[in-house]
Amino acid sequence: MGDMANNSVAYSGVKNAVKEANHGEFGVTLAELRSLMELRATDALHKIQECYGDVQGICTKLKTSPNEGDLLPADGILIQGNDLKIDESSLTGESDHVKKSLDRDPMLLSGTHVMEGSGRMVVTAVGVNSQTGIIFTLLGAGGDEEEKEKEKKDKKSKKQDGAVENRNKAKAQDGAAMEMQPLKSEDGVDGDEKDKKRSNLPKKEKSVLQGKLTKLAVQIGKAGLLMSAITVIILVLYFVIDTFWVQKRPWLAECTPIYIQYFVKFFIIGVTVLVVAVPEGLPLAVTISLAYSVKKMMRDNNLVRHLDACETMGNATAICSDKTGTLTMNRMTVVQAYISEKHYKKIPAPEAIPENIMAYLVTGISVNCAYTSKILPPEKEGGLPRHVGNKTECALLGFLLDLKRDYQDVRNEIPEEKLHKVYTFNSVRKSMSTVLKNSDGSFRIFSKGASEIVLKKCFKILSADGEPKVFRPRDRDDIVKTVIEPMASEGLRTICLAFRDFPAGEPEPEWDNENDIVTGLTCIAVVGIEDPVRPEVPDAIKKCQRAGITVRMVTGDNINTARAIALKCGILNPGEDFLCLEGKDFNRRIRNEKGEIEQERIDKIWPKLRVLARSSPTDKHTLVKGIIDSTIFDQRQVVAVTGDGTNDGPALKKADVGFAMGIAGTDVAKEASDIILTDDNFTSIVKAVMWGRNVYDSISKFLQFQLTVNVVAVIVAFTGACITQDSPLKAVQMLWVNLIMDTLASLALATEPPTEALLLRKPYGRNKPLISRTMMKNILGHAFYQLVVVFTLLFAGEKIFDIDSGRNAPLHAPPSEHYTIVFNTFVMMQLFNEINARKIHGERNVFEGIFNNAIFCTIVLGTFVVQIIIVQFGGKPFSCSKLSIEQWLWSVFLGMGTLLWGQLISTIPTSRLKFLKEAGHGTQKEEIPEEELAEDVEEIDHAERELRRGQILWFRGLNRIQTQIRVVNAFRSSLYEGLEKPETRSSIHNFMTHPEFRIEDSEPHIPLIDDTDAEDDAPTKRNSTPPPSPNKNNNAVDSGIHLTTDMNKSATSSSPGSPLHSLETSL
Repeated sequence: MGDMANNSVAYSGVKNAVKEANHGEFGVTLAELRSLMELRATDALHKIQECYGDVQGICTKLKTSPNEGDLLPADGILIQGNDLKIDESSLTGESDHVKKSLDRDPMLLSGTHVMEGSGRMVVTAVGVNSQTGIIFTLLGAGGDEEEKEKEKKDKKSKKQDGAVENRNKAKAQDGAAMEMQPLKSEDGVDGDEKDKKRSNLPKKEKSVLQGKLTKLAVQIGKAGLLMSAITVIILVLYFVIDTFWVQKRPWLAECTPIYIQYFVKFFIIGVTVLVVAVPEGLPLAVTISLAYSVKKMMRDNNLVRHLDACETMGNATAICSDKTGTLTMNRMTVVQAYISEKHYKKIPAPEAIPENIMAYLVTGISVNCAYTSKILPPEKEGGLPRHVGNKTECALLGFLLDLKRDYQDVRNEIPEEKLHKVYTFNSVRKSMSTVLKNSDGSFRIFSKGASEIVLKKCFKILSADGEPKVFRPRDRDDIVKTVIEPMASEGLRTICLAFRDFPAGEPEPEWDNENDIVTGLTCIAVVGIEDPVRPEVPDAIKKCQRAGITVRMVTGDNINTARAIALKCGILNPGEDFLCLEGKDFNRRIRNEKGEIEQERIDKIWPKLRVLARSSPTDKHTLVKGIIDSTIFDQRQVVAVTGDGTNDGPALKKADVGFAMGIAGTDVAKEASDIILTDDNFTSIVKAVMWGRNVYDSISKFLQFQLTVNVVAVIVAFTGACITQDSPLKAVQMLWVNLIMDTLASLALATEPPTEALLLRKPYGRNKPLISRTMMKNILGHAFYQLVVVFTLLFAGEKIFDIDSGRNAPLHAPPSEHYTIVFNTFVMMQLFNEINARKIHGERNVFEGIFNNAIFCTIVLGTFVVQIIIVQFGGKPFSCSKLSIEQWLWSVFLGMGTLLWGQLISTIPTSRLKFLKEAGHGTQKEEIPEEELAEDVEEIDHAERELRRGQILWFRGLNRIQTQIRVVNAFRSSLYEGLEKPETRSSIHNFMTHPEFRIEDSEPHIPLIDDTDAEDDAPTKRNSTPPPSPNKNNNAVDSGIHLTTDMNKSATSSSPGSPLHSLETSL
């Protein structure tokens, strides 16, 4: 890396840039400088020449003060440089060092590192206006100062008017003259802010699954409540009419307790119907499914930071991936070689290379690479070796390691000081050469460089047997056509390695005459270098495309390399009509004449866009936001973003799901992400998609099972109660059924492992109903079978089994065998239907993979054992009577009938059943209540809001007293000073009228709030605050409105409204 102590850039700070630019003291505005810094290389040069003449022209418009440092703290333009190389990987993600010069690329960016050379720059942007500042602003780490300045100007007059009104209002309320500015009421919010809130609405949306489940649960709950109410009403009316009307019995006082017992029994039956109808297990199923998935995803190298990201990933329709480090290995590697007249598409085995050629290769690469370039062991276990120094040289050193040779042995034998002469690499000669002096007095020069340049200087080439042979121009053309051009078309950088011997007997050459020295070379090999695609990536991308997920590459690399890598990954396929754009073309297409981004323009590009090269962090953020906000398709796009660098932070934050690399990723990327890939492997994203879809399917399986039980249990309880004045399933039995279908079923069905089959279908999307028509067919079909069986046993069971009837039993009659058989058969049907519920897409084999889920098998068997115990030993508490073996076998047989019935249902095509409806659709935007538009993006329940309101009012009173005491103290100190110094007797007047005086407190600033807007506005203002304070319990009060009041504004309030008077009245 070189001696960092000598690497420096003198930069020039712009004092009060915002303020002075606004006052016109500079000849260039902040906005112009900021737009200039968003350009790169030649584009920036053209802009500078067009607007300012040259970089000196900018200097004349800015005041400068030099300083030095390796990390650039501000954006600027190079005005003088000496072999300056910058590491821009923190911004672009590309690890190659960028050479900076006045005539090539003068743009220097904050957050980048000076690696070599020195220079002088003029600062054009600092803080939030610099490129690094813009990234952190997009991440939400800082506010946009320009907008704040603008808002201050726009609202200055409005605030002044509002302050007077507020003071008058305060005087009327409690006589306080020192009334602070309260939180803005709804009237104080202008139209733009309301529009902003409306445009921010998608962030208000719940997760897809959460929205669908909430809606479905409310619908089921309402239906259950209605059924239970009707059940209670019918039971009470039937009893009253039958007893007092038909039988004409009088209401006797001594019979009142018995009547009350009947009414209580009816009420319990009604509550039981309600309990069975309401799906209490739904939230449990979601939580178990997500928690189980998160735990298992950790084994698949997905560290989930936000729980709902797991479910959202199942709906992903697009993945925007970084190239370097995500799709590729992020290390330059030799992948092809032309050695001994043979073109190797992969690294050859060491024994395939002749010994003398191997010796030339090992020595030539070891000494003709900078000794500062080396390969070190990995920092983390499981990581790749670290490349230090020049990336191309590290690739060549890695080539030696692949050939099972160690470059360090050669370097130990020939230390750097023994090198006779070194011709360092520069952009003109595009080669590097090193001269060694041999022990016999002869010299040998090793040279490496761009293949097209070094090959022209080669007159010989090492043949297949390792001996030099003549290398004619015709041979060179053949190698260019058959080796170098094919390598270049695949995006490889080609390097030629060569040597030349100077015999001992000849006079020593003139080493300063480089052109005569580096000629007449013998070619050793031509190697192709690239940042290779991770081996697992092409297959993973193919799976994504088959699953209906579009993969796009967004990179800071050049477009040719990006296109070549995209072809190797399978993002692009030959003959397909897709777009590959550079960042500047992308920006030109999406912006109007005023330079503003238009959604309509983005919508024309993104569906076909597959590669975005030379992109800035802002471009990536713009693309992700454009895809998410697009409405050209019925379904809203759900976008996942992968990245490893600081430059990926804004896009990771904006995306529905952000994936950061665990090994190569920066802390900023990890903090902005939802899921961290602990193995930096793109395949892990496919696993995340599988788990996400599995969560969705697990909930659907649970719903299919639960709703079948719901329908049957509610109808049986309702019908039985209406006909026999008693529920066939008693309250305790219903609760046991409820336990089976809620808690245990959610645990069994929510822990089903995912299968590859999940990737063979398209994403469900935001509006796809939870309960499909196939599921509705299964629910109604199985409910029909179970109702037929239960009602047959209920009304004819005593004849079939030759037992006493349990119908019309007196109030405290002992449990009957009849009703026990009904209960037992009902539970058996639920147990076997739980196996049916494992498949929701009409599959026939419901047992497939059943033994892969040990939890499911354990719960089914455990429930069966507990049911035996309840029936045989439950007795009166469970309203059960012991059953014989024959009765048990019949119950199990009728239960197993659900499996056979399920096969019959699956033969009926769903398309024929037109009357079936879907249920559990997603919440549409227009269904969100209007009043929620004004609320903050965080959801706050009413109890919490009331609590916060109380806290705010308490702090308001406390703070007012503190403020007024400070004012009294200030008056008192001024009075004492006036008494001590006769010449300052007007100090009270000066104190009241001095415009710079402020009342400020070092404690957290607490806004005051009127009674009228405490409830509505306290939560709404937090989204416009600076970074939140540590006060976690009452965030609503941390709105960042400073308790700062101009004393001259309150000077008009005389004695009745003076601080002394207001203190007395408020106390």
